[in-house]
Amino acid sequence: MQFVDTVMAGHVSSKDLAGLAIATALYHPVFLLMLGILIALGSIVAQLFGAGKPADIVTNVIQGLWLSLVLALVSILILANPEPVLYLMGYEAKVIQVAGDYLRALCWGMPAVYAYLVLRMFNEGLSITRPNMYFSLVGLGINIVGNYALMFGHFGFPAFGAVGAGWTTSMVHWVMFIVMLIFCLKASLFESYRKFLSFSGPAWLYLREILRVGLPSGFSLAAEVGMFAMVSLLMGTFGVTAIAGHQIAINVASLTFMVPMGLSIAITIRVGQAKGRDNCREARYVGYAGILLCILVMAVTATIFILVPEMIVGLYTDDVHVRTLAAQLLYMAAIFQLSDGMQVGAMGALRGLKDTRIPFVANSIAYWVFGLPLAYLVGVNFNVGPIGMWVGLIAGLSIAAVFHSLRFRILTNRLLSTSCS
Repeated sequence: MQFVDTVMAGHVSSKDLAGLAIATALYHPVFLLMLGILIALGSIVAQLFGAGKPADIVTNVIQGLWLSLVLALVSILILANPEPVLYLMGYEAKVIQVAGDYLRALCWGMPAVYAYLVLRMFNEGLSITRPNMYFSLVGLGINIVGNYALMFGHFGFPAFGAVGAGWTTSMVHWVMFIVMLIFCLKASLFESYRKFLSFSGPAWLYLREILRVGLPSGFSLAAEVGMFAMVSLLMGTFGVTAIAGHQIAINVASLTFMVPMGLSIAITIRVGQAKGRDNCREARYVGYAGILLCILVMAVTATIFILVPEMIVGLYTDDVHVRTLAAQLLYMAAIFQLSDGMQVGAMGALRGLKDTRIPFVANSIAYWVFGLPLAYLVGVNFNVGPIGMWVGLIAGLSIAAVFHSLRFRILTNRLLSTSCS
């Protein structure tokens, strides 16, 4: 959906594309912080499934829905009024207007998207993954038609530009949540779980466990995306062309990243289920296999970036200067694809073991002590420009990848040396 929004915004104007870039740079750290918290439900449900505890699974899902409402409110409070910060950073008034209006439009869909994530983690914790794929594809179709109507002014609607993509995204989130809720309440797959369904208010005992695992996981994701967001914001010092070119390259990299990101959730579930059965040999095998698969997938995407960068960026814009810069940045993106796949796969394996605190510390160091300062030093201080900023991204991801993989090896060796089979 972000890919579609960015491509279509690029055909509205460079300022619409730049406004969308700034808005997503602010939105992604917040969203992924909340996503990381809710992903904890996947590992909790998986371990409970492996241990054969359906009643506890239902209770955790209900508590997750309560938590999703709180997270939605916090997100809205953070994102609904970004203009003061953007004016301080010196962006053009038109770009700021687009970014602010886009974020406010997105806020209307936040309760739905977080509640959807809870139900998605319930499904995926049970190894039921196809419904989310189907509902996402339906959402993508609605997103394309809605953008066509609201961004460009078709079917009798006014042309909202990039802001129209925000309204469409909110609508899609509500549609997906309602469909997923109906599926969970009606599908025969969940018949054995619905008998434990009853209304209950917030229960701190369960919320505490979700937050214990989820908060470090959320801040780990936020640390990574926060580095990318800060680089995007600093890119504004190089002008609108730099912002637009960076947004195209980062959007392509984000799109390919969704494959290992999805695999990492599968790794979390499979490792968690094995751990719930006290089968630590299987947990380690699944973890290693998943990490390797993530690396292989990203090796393919890196090859594509190197072979046809001009063809890829041509999908986004006709602006020659923007296309040239974006193609150069895709070569840099090809370098960090392997590290990105390795780190997200290893993070998924660690989440399956409910190990999130130490990885959060590692991410903070990798991205904010090494990655971001190096990006600023090479890109801004040494005046290398946008390409120099991406040197920091490569360094941060590579350090995180090595640490998380070593951490998984140490933990599984420790588990195998104890009573875990």
